Order: sequence, then structure tokens, then C-alpha cells
Amino acid sequence: MSPPSQDVVQLFAPGTVVRDRELVIAGVTASRLAEEFGTPALIIDEDALRERARRYADGLGARWANSLVVWASKSLPVTALYRVMAEEGLGIDVAGAGELVMALAGGVDPARLVLHGNAKTDDEIARALAAGVGTVVIDNFDDIERLGRLSIRAQSVLVRVTPGVLAATHAAIATGQDDSKFGIRLEDFAEARRRIDATRWLSLDGLHAHVGSQIVTLEPFVEALERLGGLGAFGVYDLGGGLGARYTYADQPPSVEAYLDALTMAARASLPAGARLIIEPGRSMVAEAGCTLYRVVSVKRSATRTYVAVDGGMGDNLEVSLYGQRFEATVATRVGGSTRCSVVGRHCESGDQLVESVELDEPAVGDLIAVPVTGAYCLTMANNYNGALRPPIVFASRGSARLVRRRETYEELLGRDVLA
Repeated sequence: MSPPSQDVVQLFAPGTVVRDRELVIAGVTASRLAEEFGTPALIIDEDALRERARRYADGLGARWANSLVVWASKSLPVTALYRVMAEEGLGIDVAGAGELVMALAGGVDPARLVLHGNAKTDDEIARALAAGVGTVVIDNFDDIERLGRLSIRAQSVLVRVTPGVLAATHAAIATGQDDSKFGIRLEDFAEARRRIDATRWLSLDGLHAHVGSQIVTLEPFVEALERLGGLGAFGVYDLGGGLGARYTYADQPPSVEAYLDALTMAARASLPAGARLIIEPGRSMVAEAGCTLYRVVSVKRSATRTYVAVDGGMGDNLEVSLYGQRFEATVATRVGGSTRCSVVGRHCESGDQLVESVELDEPAVGDLIAVPVTGAYCLTMANNYNGALRPPIVFASRGSARLVRRRETYEELLGRDVLA
């Protein structure tokens, strides 16, 4: 539950302030953003995004010289984001041909791309190889067969192993446990290595492991790293991502610095000193930089609660319904408040809840509602439920704002239909 105060501003990007009780995001008022771009709209503080990228890259580089930060682009796959990360010198993790296409369109150097996926098709692998993707992460024995059949030149690969680490997170985003659909079991690694070594063109650079997403303790990361070290000496160790973001007042995830300290200390104890260390932050890279603006469409008071229904919902934020993720909210022009409400979406599902039991300042039809920490996975899973249009994405920076992805149109909903 949220406190009846203006503490919600702590959850927005660091550049967000309150002026005359209104949220000002990267120097732009919430009301101006809504007027110019409509609602719902995903607003990204570009300066906060770049600062987080540098914090990761500089922090890891200072702790482990031979290292690379690779952004897990599944968290917010938008061409403009790929361009920002490339400009900041990060590598990019792509999982599928669509993310590959956007990364290339964003100007990412193919040599700095890492291709993931537990079910890579022939087409996806062929596209990646043709583009010159620097590293392919092998997730299963079928990947080895496909790469061997499709490769026409030397290709660097990593083997994703399942470290047998069950992190404390939602089951849908836990990936390191023994029965995960991802990766090759530790006991099968030797056979995978044998097959790779026997396959022309493939060069095994090292190992990869990933234990899940929204992880708020450091022990699972350290344990997975130690298990990688037990498989032998390699030139590259990709430790995946998964550091959690702060969504609510109660959340206290480790800082980026604490996370990097833990990883590099464990690496010194378990990995070869000259090895390359790679990490793949996604959620913790982009979640805090984003917030979503909605317009209140109706206010309904039942016997037990006040429903505040907005013009978005599970069409643009599926994390609540899918993962049970808690978010907070505020009236964007009257930050704070003491009226306990349930913020719900416009879709025909009782489960279309955005924020349950949040304190707002007497919300009314036409008010703007701002939900912080929506930069990760909300756009990723946006959909057309009830024919909803996927929202625009806006970059805000130093008092100005620009559209980087426009709102979907009804014509586009019909554009792929084939009518007899």
C-alpha cells in the first residue's frame, strides 16, 4: 500500500520533480506531455536512461577491465532505444529476428550483438549469420546442428548452461532452475562441447548462465557464477542479467554498484583472471526511466471500493495480470492524496487491474494518472486486446520531448487482413 504523501515521486526517474503539485518529467510537465502526445503514452526520461547505461558500463569496467555490458533488449525493444545503447557503447542482446532487425536499424554494430533464444528457427539463425552477429548463445543440441548446417564462416558461440539455481522471483520469470526450458544441463555440457568442437566453423568462446528476472538478492547471481567456474577455464563468461527494479515503496533491490561488486568479487575467486566478463541487464537498465500517463475515463464507487478506470490497462501493461507485479500511481497534476482507490483498465477482464489499493487525490473524470517504473516489459508485451491501439513512446530530455514511436492506428489493425 502507498503512503498518503508525495513519496511516489521517489519511484520515478531521478529527473522527475513535483512543481505546484504537478509531475515534471525531465523538465516537461505531465499535462504538456499528455496534451501533445495523448494517452496512454509511455514516457522515457532519456537522460536517466543514458545515465544508467553509463553507470553500468563504467562501473563494470572499473571493476573488471576485460568486460562488456550487453543490454537485454527484450525489456524495451524500440529502434530508438537500440540507437541510444549503441551510442553509449553497449553490446545488445537480441532474442529473435524482430529484435535483430530493430537493432540493425538502430545502427548497432553486428559484432556487438548476442543472439539468444531457446527455439531459434533456421530463418532466424540464417539472418543472424548473414548480418554478422558477433556471438550466438547455444541453448540446446538442436542449435548446434542448425548452426553447423547454416554457417559458412567462423562463428563464435557460448553455451548457455542451466546452473540449477532457483531464484526467489515469480515462476514465469525464473530461468536458472534444474527444470528450466532454457539452457543445457551442467551434466550435459561435456557432450555439447564435444559436438561443437566437431562442428566446422563453430568456435566455443565460453559459457552463459541466466537465473531469471526481478531478482532482489545477490546470492543467486553469485551461486550461478560459481557453478560456471566449476566447468573449466574459458575466455568468456556471460553472467546474464536479472537484477530487480524498485516498483513499490517496500522494494529494496541491490544497487547497481552492490550488484557489480558481488559479481566481480565472485569472479576473482572462481574465474580465470584474464577472462572476459559479460553481463546482460534489462529490467534494471530501463524500468525506472519509464512512466505511463493515462486519462481517467470513469470513477465508480461500489460498496467496498472506488474504481478509477483509465484509457489503458492490460493492453499496455500486462505485468500485473501475468506476474502479479505491484505498481504505484498518482494523479499527475495533484501528487499525493488520501482517497484509497483501485486503478483499473478499460479491457473486458476483471483481472485488468493496474494498481490495487492506492491513495490518490480525489480522482475525477479527465484527470491524468501517472504510473512509474513502466520502462521494462510493458511495451514488450503490449497487445491489441479489444482492438486497443498500442501506445506511443516519447523521449523527454531537458525540457523538451520527442516522439520515437507513434501510436498505432486503426488502419494498421486492418492492414494485414486478407478479405475475400
